[in-house]
Amino acid sequence: MDVTRRGFLKISGAALAGSGIGLSLKPISAYAQPLKIQYAKETTTICPYCSVGCSIIVSTRRGKVVNTEGDPDSPINRGALCSKGGSIYQIAVNENRLTKPLYRAPYATEWKEVDWDWALDKIAHLIKKSRDASFRATNEKGEIVNRTEGIASVGSAALDLEECFTYQKFLRGLGLVYIEHQARI
Repeated sequence: MDVTRRGFLKISGAALAGSGIGLSLKPISAYAQPLKIQYAKETTTICPYCSVGCSIIVSTRRGKVVNTEGDPDSPINRGALCSKGGSIYQIAVNENRLTKPLYRAPYATEWKEVDWDWALDKIAHLIKKSRDASFRATNEKGEIVNRTEGIASVGSAALDLEECFTYQKFLRGLGLVYIEHQARI
């Protein structure tokens, strides 16, 4: 049987009408749902990720973030946000976000929860050990360089501009020369 597209639509429409499932043309009642930002306090802020400066409206109720959206009154972004700015709500509200540090010992297969003091001391100890092992005060020409070539850093796209600035200052203070940053995904 050779059926054209138009013929297929005629047959499908006839079958639907004959089956009794057809569409009703009677009016239906629609009920508006309450807005999640109803009775929320709106505050404008600036997206922390890049230097564009997109404006964001943050809606809060009883001290909790209930919504974030682009500010349509902003001449910079006119309400539009990139994927990072659009997902900024998840910074404040995310049940999958880790709240305690996890540690996996060398050759271990399982992660275990540790307290913050232990984790920060462990990180500081390992950084100092690597820095001391690879620190160079002078180069081959005898010039003072005070750098370490045994540690490198790749920044995170989850850091905002101020965090990146502070992080880079910290790394330069340690003597790192291999510093990179992934600003955009």
